[in-house]
Amino acid sequence: MASHIVGYPRMGPKRELKFALESFWDKKSSAEDLQKVAADLRSAIWKQMADAGIKYIPSNTFSYYDQVLDATSMLGAVPPRYGWNGGEIGFDTYFSMARGNASVPAMEMTKWFDTNYHFIVPELGPDVNFSYASHKAVDEYKEAKSLGVNTVPVLVGPVSYLLLSKPAKGVEKTFSLLSLLPKILPIYKEVISELKAAGASWIQFDEPTLVLDLDSHQLQAFTAAYADLESALSGLNVLIETYFADLTTEAYKTLVGLKGVTAYGLDLVRGTQTIDLVKAGFPEGKYLFAGVVDGRNIWANDLASSLSTLQQLEAIVGKDKLVVSTSCSLLHTAVDLVNETKLDDEIKSWLAFAAQKVVEVNALAKALAGQKDEAFFAANAAAQASRKSSPRVTNEAVQKAAAALKGSDHRRATNVSARLDAQQKKLNLPVLPTTTIGSFPQTLELRRVRREFKANKISEDDYVKAIKEEIKKVVDLQEELDIDVLVHGEPERNDMVEYFGEQLSGFAFTVNGWVQSYGSRCVKPPIIYGDVSRPKPMTVFWSSTAQSMTQRPMKGMLTGPVTILNWSFVRNDQPRFETCYQIALAIKDEVEDLEKAGINVIQIDEAALREGLPLRKSEHAFYLKWAVHSFRITNCGVQDTTQIHTHMCYSNFNDIIHSIIDMDADVITIENSRSDEKLLSVFREGVKYGAGIGPGVYDIHSPRIPSTEEIADRINKMLAVLETNILWVNPDCGLKTRKYAEVKPALNNMVAAAKLLRTQLASAK
Repeated sequence: MASHIVGYPRMGPKRELKFALESFWDKKSSAEDLQKVAADLRSAIWKQMADAGIKYIPSNTFSYYDQVLDATSMLGAVPPRYGWNGGEIGFDTYFSMARGNASVPAMEMTKWFDTNYHFIVPELGPDVNFSYASHKAVDEYKEAKSLGVNTVPVLVGPVSYLLLSKPAKGVEKTFSLLSLLPKILPIYKEVISELKAAGASWIQFDEPTLVLDLDSHQLQAFTAAYADLESALSGLNVLIETYFADLTTEAYKTLVGLKGVTAYGLDLVRGTQTIDLVKAGFPEGKYLFAGVVDGRNIWANDLASSLSTLQQLEAIVGKDKLVVSTSCSLLHTAVDLVNETKLDDEIKSWLAFAAQKVVEVNALAKALAGQKDEAFFAANAAAQASRKSSPRVTNEAVQKAAAALKGSDHRRATNVSARLDAQQKKLNLPVLPTTTIGSFPQTLELRRVRREFKANKISEDDYVKAIKEEIKKVVDLQEELDIDVLVHGEPERNDMVEYFGEQLSGFAFTVNGWVQSYGSRCVKPPIIYGDVSRPKPMTVFWSSTAQSMTQRPMKGMLTGPVTILNWSFVRNDQPRFETCYQIALAIKDEVEDLEKAGINVIQIDEAALREGLPLRKSEHAFYLKWAVHSFRITNCGVQDTTQIHTHMCYSNFNDIIHSIIDMDADVITIENSRSDEKLLSVFREGVKYGAGIGPGVYDIHSPRIPSTEEIADRINKMLAVLETNILWVNPDCGLKTRKYAEVKPALNNMVAAAKLLRTQLASAK
């Protein structure tokens, strides 16, 4: 029985690629140095899978930034502003598209479906001259082959590529991106031809958009594309991989009817109903790549249950046509449990990271073939039983408090316009108040202090002294820049979710459980294994300390319950909304303690609220109801004079704007500049927003420093659709990934732009 892995993490077990990328970007190492680190990582991944007995090993799932950007490079779809003149795309052009450069902004970045991974959105139009401009897929196939590993090259499928794109600036929004299929398919044919010549026997096209709500025209595009590719694919085994949700009946019919296709990859973890479609009919002689091992969470597979599912499928598709696989790429999980030296043995026995999932896939394949490893299965069953019965998972008081939430919508008693009036009397802010989103640059020295404190190399007194000095530096800088509402810069936090999880019960933490979010940015999601509560205040000391350093309002900075949930590895033994309500109650306690400590502005970030939106529209209403309710729970008990902010970033928010309004925050700051001010269109279309709002005026994920005039122009566009008295001026997101040499001039220009507009508005009266 064969086994397959959809894709594998790229960063390396100890973030080797991250450090190599950042060294290269900082001009501390060469392109050759970066390429060597990448080649070593690829070699280790292929060898690991081969040694584990995996038959279908992927190649071209490695990326220096993002697999969709790799596809853009392959197709030569470089926006003109990057000055690319043809030929093989090199690092300069590639990273300029991803990160921007001194003269031009980056391409838009948004969430990959409902994950915390981000991709670079292709910008397309009728005048794009596609050309075969990156041979990466073929080069990596040959590289693996030279190491003795015959891989399955993976390409982003042509239809999903177009459906995930957007019309370029200046192109009509109604332009049909699918009309470009005839232009990109010749490039795909060139790639296929080279892979065949290099000796490939299988090829994998990732077409995850098949799980979305597609209309008949969109589904027809899949049929047309693979009919066109059929002759080019002749002689190859072709796998179409889908993941993240169930297929609709229509999408399933389209998938199994595609010409020239040998195999279908299905997510049977998040797509549990898809099994019913397979049972109702599966094409004879085709392969089913059954995704029964979860690629998006870190819990050990229930091997007995998965084996039972596989045996049912085997009876339908045939013994030699069933391949055991992961539900999606393992990119979304941590790399290797072996590197976790601080997790206790009980919790560790409940987990499986990417390396362990590879072993699980092969163990299931062998068991299906009659070579079951009884000891391995017995250990797995014992771990499953241990997790179900462990007393550390359940807290009756927490469950009782969460159950008591039913029956109230937890709205603040006064409407938002009355609250804003009360807050303005207390805060006395100017028109177009300026603020930042929370974090300030995390210097090497700051990281060293936190690292040494965690390792017990410096005392708590020395640590507190160092953090206070950093906060004072950030406060003084903001006062010097004349920012109106300040932040303390979050110097005590490495990560916004990890910081809170470390102080909440029911959470466990890893040492090297890193997961790529975008580019070199990695996060270390906490593991929610049990009921959640807050044993003691988490941020009150630092926020109070910062407020004592200034007469200006200081924001208390919290991460919201939905974001903590969506950016953690969440327990899978109860509904997600139950866990979210527990987190909401913990954050509510913190909000009320901040208010008692004299903090008058409290930001509760919900950066990931949109990210958790289910992929199917039929499931949206239920998710939004409990997600928005969870946010309201956190701040329903504060006074009218306490201003509640929230922040959201790097998703398309227009389709959930009414739910955002229903959150009933006093002020929302929201990413806007990198997505071509897409957010503003919803207000042009007549949506009325009465609370404070700060659409971001510059992109913090690029090192580029915007001018005062550019920011003022952005603010003017906002003033065309939003009332002056509700508009705030702020960056897109937090500043932790930037350097002070970039942050100071950018914020200086931002404040100057706000003052310029205030003067113009005053003179216009």
